[in-house]
Amino acid sequence: MLLTVILPYFKKKRFIKKTLESIIYQTFKNFELIIVYDQKDKSDLKYIKKILAKKIKYKLIINKKNLGVGKSRNIGIKNSNSKYIAFCDADDVWSKKKSEIQLRLMEKKKLNFSHTDYNLINEEDKIIGKMNVKQNLTFKDLINSCDIALSSVMIRRSFINKNLLFGLNKTKEDYLLWLKISRLTKIYGINKTLLSWRKTKNSLSSDLTQKLIDAYYVYKKVVNKNFLITIFFVIRLSINFLIKKLKQKVI
Repeated sequence: MLLTVILPYFKKKRFIKKTLESIIYQTFKNFELIIVYDQKDKSDLKYIKKILAKKIKYKLIINKKNLGVGKSRNIGIKNSNSKYIAFCDADDVWSKKKSEIQLRLMEKKKLNFSHTDYNLINEEDKIIGKMNVKQNLTFKDLINSCDIALSSVMIRRSFINKNLLFGLNKTKEDYLLWLKISRLTKIYGINKTLLSWRKTKNSLSSDLTQKLIDAYYVYKKVVNKNFLITIFFVIRLSINFLIKKLKQKVI
């Protein structure tokens, strides 16, 4: 198996059909989907199985209790056995050729990590902005601003190990991993819009207080500075986030 796609699921029934169909109908076919069902209520399982039917090869892992998105992705990684791993959140949408284009570049350039440009969409699928990524991101770039959309990421499986897994904080669990990885290998940005990243009203990623708490945790863990310097990093990240939002091209 060349590629594994890992998708945690928690209360996204409104969007999951569009997300799964964007994966099912990829032009590249040699992949397996691992869904980690992280919802205590099992009522959405039947709906998910109906969408998938026998259209693609998939595994469905059901957590006994809600573990959070970071731990769920780590479970997916541990159950994968492929050359590459890609990630998709349960409300985002891939372009039809995402896997094909990204894998071709990963192989050609012998990359360990890649991510892509993306559109921002709202709950009604309207494009509300666009993010063009830098082709080569360094640790210094990332420590200032996290410009990587998780659902655009593809990683070489052999590069992942027990020290390179998602954090267990409620938000920015991916940011923690990207910072660690950026110290070890090239972070390559593909300047093709291969993802639509959905901005929803009630997601954890839109909870400002939680984001600030988790940003502090990430910087304390990765940069390991004193309280005042860590707070400075958090403030700078917040300012750069606001600047980034203003720069995003609104359609």
